[in-house]
Amino acid sequence: MIISRSPLRISLGGGGTDIPSFYEKHEGFVMAAAINKYVYTSIIEPYANGFFLKYSKLEKTKDIKRIKHPIIREVLLKYNFNLKRIEITTLADIPAGTGLGSSGSFTNSLIKALYAFNNRSINTERLSEESCDIEINRLNNPVGKQDQYISAYGGIKNFIFKKNNKVIVSNTKISRDTFFELEDNLLLFFTGFTRSSSTILKKQDVDSKNNIHEMIENLKKIKKMGLEAKKLIENNDLKKYGELLNYHWKKKIERSKNITNKKINYIYEEALKSGAIGGKLVGAGGGGFLMFYAHDKTALRKKMLNLKVEELTFKFDTEGTKII
Repeated sequence: MIISRSPLRISLGGGGTDIPSFYEKHEGFVMAAAINKYVYTSIIEPYANGFFLKYSKLEKTKDIKRIKHPIIREVLLKYNFNLKRIEITTLADIPAGTGLGSSGSFTNSLIKALYAFNNRSINTERLSEESCDIEINRLNNPVGKQDQYISAYGGIKNFIFKKNNKVIVSNTKISRDTFFELEDNLLLFFTGFTRSSSTILKKQDVDSKNNIHEMIENLKKIKKMGLEAKKLIENNDLKKYGELLNYHWKKKIERSKNITNKKINYIYEEALKSGAIGGKLVGAGGGGFLMFYAHDKTALRKKMLNLKVEELTFKFDTEGTKII
């Protein structure tokens, strides 16, 4: 049996500028961190010929083209290695639609496991690019590249998305103390909503392709804030980083009316009154997890408990996608 593990992620700054329709014209920048919540893929060779798939649904077919799960279908079409029989099972610590980059993590884990099943290896850079190719080029999803890259690499990384589609990856230069202080003071809370990010991202993608001034200027400001976030974190000015998150949130919700709602806004405002310096929805928006940087974690947790908003505790993952 082959088992792979791929981490989910949180965006620390610049999220949204990693979509091709923006960075191919203006260059993008994202700072992101992998967390110790994972998507797992296991592969075994069954006795009978065919493709046996177990995820939230069950599938059995002898024709890859008839597979309904789009990512599994496209990955197997690209990397089937002349397979006649395979059984693939996927599990996740956190459900899809929560803004933590699960589809990119899943694609990474599936490709990594499939290579290992066929006694082959794939390096981190190629895994990231191949995963992006599946989602962006083959499936034509309006998604960015940060999810696949941070999940593959792990840690806290900076990504520059060049106009020629090259991605420059670098480590965030922080001390050990800053690493643990940031980890300790970033808190995640589930809004109670799961959603598909495609509607929000589709609007951003279309507006960027059409050079809509408001969208382009908004994303340029988000990119600038991402670079500022990198500077603040590397200088251990985490209080100002928390304040920057608050400004980032205000600019983010200008991109689409679907990013937030009355309940999310209420939770956010109550958090700012109760120990949070700033925060934002992780991912495209519309639901999922609110991430806050806190100056008083006890007060914030107490308020969220009173509001019946569940916390997701986490640590940073430093290993990225791996075979376990």
